Amino acid sequence: MSESLPPPAPPVQAPPPAPVYPVRPTSGLAITSLVLGLLGWTLLPFLGSLGAVICGHMARAEIRRNAATMDGDGFAIAGLVLGWSLIVITLLSLVAVVMFFGGLAVLLGVLGVSGQL
Repeated sequence: MSESLPPPAPPVQAPPPAPVYPVRPTSGLAITSLVLGLLGWTLLPFLGSLGAVICGHMARAEIRRNAATMDGDGFAIAGLVLGWSLIVITLLSLVAVVMFFGGLAVLLGVLGVSGQL
């Protein structure tokens, strides 16, 4: 008696390859803007913020020129927000100090208090 062999299994198909997306490099100026923005809030209060604003605007222009091949717009915007916010807070604080001491001088002048204490 002959033994019957089971039918051969159908060939297994390999899954389709995953799509390959091109890797776009991140702008170095955008990363610099973010780092300087963080440094502006910690170690280099005004210089870091000024550098963050300058590098952020330069990075956004570079990314717009090379939109298909360059990434990092979010880093540039974050650096700009950090830089501009610290500059605005610094200027508002300076105005508040000048107004306080100016108002104090006007008040003392109105009261007739001399500057010789």
